Amino acid sequence: MNNRWKPSVTVAAVIEKIIDGVPKFLLVEEETRDGLKLNNPAGHLDPGESPVQGCARETLEETAFHFKPTAIVGVYLSRFERAIPGQDEPLDITYLRFAFCGELGEHMPGQALDEGIVRTLWLTADEIRASVPMHRSPLLLTCMEDYLAGKRYPLGLVTTDPSVHAPLGQRSPQ
Repeated sequence: MNNRWKPSVTVAAVIEKIIDGVPKFLLVEEETRDGLKLNNPAGHLDPGESPVQGCARETLEETAFHFKPTAIVGVYLSRFERAIPGQDEPLDITYLRFAFCGELGEHMPGQALDEGIVRTLWLTADEIRASVPMHRSPLLLTCMEDYLAGKRYPLGLVTTDPSVHAPLGQRSPQ
C-alpha cells in the first residue's frame, strides 16, 4: 500500500486582553457537525502563505480583528477519528497546528465572519478550563496553558522558503 501521510496544517491565535482589569482570551463559537464548539481563532494554512500570514488572515476572517503574530507559542500535533456514515472505518485525521500570540489590532465592525462562526467571545482562563466539553479541539486548552506558562519562541523558528510564494511554473524542482 502506498498511502502518503498528509497532516492538515492549521494556524491558531492565542489572544489575551485585559478587560475591566481581568485577563481574558478571544475565542470563537462555531457551528460544527457536533454542534456549537469553542476554539481559538484558527484555520487551515492556504497555499502561497506563511504560517504567520495565515494566522493573521484567519484571525481577521473569524473575529473581524486585525492581528499581528509576534511569537510562536508552540507547534502541536493532534489526531482524531471521524465516523463516516455508511463506512466501516472512520476517517483518521491529523492536524499540525502552529499557535501564535501577538498584538491585537483594529476591530472591523460590520465585517462578516467566516461561515460557521456564530460569534466571538472573551473568556477567562478558568472559564476556558471549565468548558472543555465545548472545545472543538483539545489544543485550545493546551495552547492557552502553554501561553500562560510563558512559552514564546521567535517567529524565525519557522522559515518560509520563497518558493511558497512563487507562482506555479517558477518553483525549483525538489
